[in-house]
Amino acid sequence: MADPVNPFGDLTKMFEQFKLPGVDVSKLVEGRRKDLEALVAANKSAFESGQAIVQKQTEMLQQALQGVQEHAKSAVAAGLDPAKQGELVRQAFEKTLADMKELAEMARDSQATAMAHITERANEHMAEIKKLIG
Repeated sequence: MADPVNPFGDLTKMFEQFKLPGVDVSKLVEGRRKDLEALVAANKSAFESGQAIVQKQTEMLQQALQGVQEHAKSAVAAGLDPAKQGELVRQAFEKTLADMKELAEMARDSQATAMAHITERANEHMAEIKKLIG
């Protein structure tokens, strides 16, 4: 049965049976373990960022709906003139654009963080290969 703490243990034992000259099988397996860890970290980062974006979108929608209700009530109660109504629409539009920019920045940061995990591991992987063949 595979060890839940080290799922690569069985693979290491299996590959070590094939005594390949000049190849350190345990280092190869360790490298693949690190590859998987980098992918897990990137996926975790992307998932957490996705959750934050969804939460922010929900907050923005709630704020927008509350704003519409408040503006509608105040417009009816005060008998707002068309100029004031136009100003309220402009303000709502500007807020929507600012919110969209914030969401785009959150998504960009999420992608950058996930890519950083992958890039870091790719650089480590290249260094490992150089050690193995050099």
